[in-house]
Amino acid sequence: MSSMDVQDFIQQNRAVAEQVENYRGYWESDKHWEPRREFILRNLNDFEDSQLDHLLSLSMVWANNVFLGCRYSTELLEKVKEMAEGIVVEDAPVFKTRDEIVKKQQGR
Repeated sequence: MSSMDVQDFIQQNRAVAEQVENYRGYWESDKHWEPRREFILRNLNDFEDSQLDHLLSLSMVWANNVFLGCRYSTELLEKVKEMAEGIVVEDAPVFKTRDEIVKKQQGR
């Protein structure tokens, strides 16, 4: 689902779009919310209503990894990256671990 597809989906599914808007955190900028909203919309059909909290948690894991550089288990990151495949995040920050920085400095 491209960003154009997301906009089409929102236009055609107002009730679902309005429901998903309720999941936006007050701290989320448009730059953070729009990709996370796309993540939720892309995966909403794969989760039952009783599993909605799980989907929202996975969306936060993905967003925290992309925008804040938070690290999680390899298995969890692989899962959310697969779920987010095709979502384009413009100007996403690039994070380096402490080990990567030390290794680079030792190579000098």
